[in-house]
Amino acid sequence: MRHLMNPLDFTTEELDKLFDLANDIEQNPAKYAHACEGKILATCFYEPSTRTRLSFESAMTRLGGRVIGFSDAASSSASKGESVSDTIRIISCYADICAMRHPKEGAPMVAAEKSGIPVINAGDGGHQHPTQTLTDLLTIRSMKGRLDHFTIGLCGDLKFGRTVHSLIDALVRYENIRFIFISPEELRVPDYITEMLRARKIPYEEVIRLEDVMPSLDMLYMTRVQKERFFNEEDYIRLKDFYVLDTAKMALAKEDMLVLHPLPRVNEISVEVDQDPRAAYFKQAQYGVYVRMALILTLLGIQVQ
Repeated sequence: MRHLMNPLDFTTEELDKLFDLANDIEQNPAKYAHACEGKILATCFYEPSTRTRLSFESAMTRLGGRVIGFSDAASSSASKGESVSDTIRIISCYADICAMRHPKEGAPMVAAEKSGIPVINAGDGGHQHPTQTLTDLLTIRSMKGRLDHFTIGLCGDLKFGRTVHSLIDALVRYENIRFIFISPEELRVPDYITEMLRARKIPYEEVIRLEDVMPSLDMLYMTRVQKERFFNEEDYIRLKDFYVLDTAKMALAKEDMLVLHPLPRVNEISVEVDQDPRAAYFKQAQYGVYVRMALILTLLGIQVQ
């Protein structure tokens, strides 16, 4: 039995197979429509998440399986004081696979240690969000044709943004990736990440102004400033609109640059950018369903001929 806690749980070779499967699902959806008939996915979401939860539910439904679960801690036995360990033991009696989101870092790992079924980390605090990273990688590979030899700018909340941390960890395994970190001083990428990049001799730079680096980017990964990660509302209000990507900034970019965003968007990308063919974030959400379908099949050991 295998779990997914971290994007690094899969080798790059295994990721290639996963992405090949996801692309085949995209091209041949009918072939997989009954692959998970009789199987049940439990979505255990201890904090709200519309997109990730619905993406998992859509993935399992499209595979012919069924979904049970809860969408926040208040509607689970956690409100009565039940531990994650006990919850997953019970869920293991009801379902074949579980996707868990939790506000506490490491909670899905605790669940995996006690689980009788595969557990997928659907986000734990500010730590990891591996299925979003798989989505990001599949989007890049599908739209660019490669996962190496490019410059990526990561913009916005680089301190608390778990999607950013996971994506950096995943991309450093590929050749000739250059990172540009674009953030205000208060939301800079954590030191452990820059120390890791220096140790591996991977080039990066930290800047404040987005306009200064737009022409050199092959990809721009925008993130929202997350209100739920702030202890001080004044800081959030001061920083929430620090970056706004609009058509004027897009005019500075390469003709084939991709704009990615894990969503939800607040103000950091103007709606006028949605019409730009380089805006890939809604396509990215669609790839999220395909990669989660491929992941469910892989962890359940189901092969479709």
